[in-house]
Amino acid sequence: YKDDNPTILTPYITVATIVLTSLIWIFFQKAGAEPGLSQSVCDLGVIPNRLFGGEPQAIMTQRGPVVLCPDAPSFAWYTVGTSVFLHGGWFHLIGNMWFLWVFGNNIEDAMGPGRFVGFYLFCGIFAALAQILVQPGSPVPMVGASGAISGIMGAYLVLYPTARVHM
Repeated sequence: YKDDNPTILTPYITVATIVLTSLIWIFFQKAGAEPGLSQSVCDLGVIPNRLFGGEPQAIMTQRGPVVLCPDAPSFAWYTVGTSVFLHGGWFHLIGNMWFLWVFGNNIEDAMGPGRFVGFYLFCGIFAALAQILVQPGSPVPMVGASGAISGIMGAYLVLYPTARVHM
């Protein structure tokens, strides 16, 4: 829930990323209310099969076959970036932003704000592309900053291997 690793500089980019992501959650994703949440996930989340021109596919659910995003845009490569700022629920958002705060402030301190922005976006986009390569035919939308946060945590582990993190 916190670390004992102090920062020297104020983590403006980390705070701005948390605020921006939270505002996107509230205004674009309607704070999880339907149909805003589903619409934002379909419009701005990454759907691997649609990136390669695939047609909407039905997936099996407990209620039977369902087409998750029948009107999702095809070839929408921008969604590889936009998906990093979307989340599937309150706990998803809070968990990612908490980990970003705990680990991101130190990484921003070490890298500087400009490199931190690039690193965060690189990690998020790289993670999305890795998932797309693993499941290129998937009709399920991907959203979340988990890939970017994982990159931040990996950098933290490399830069601060002896730092104490309380859990």
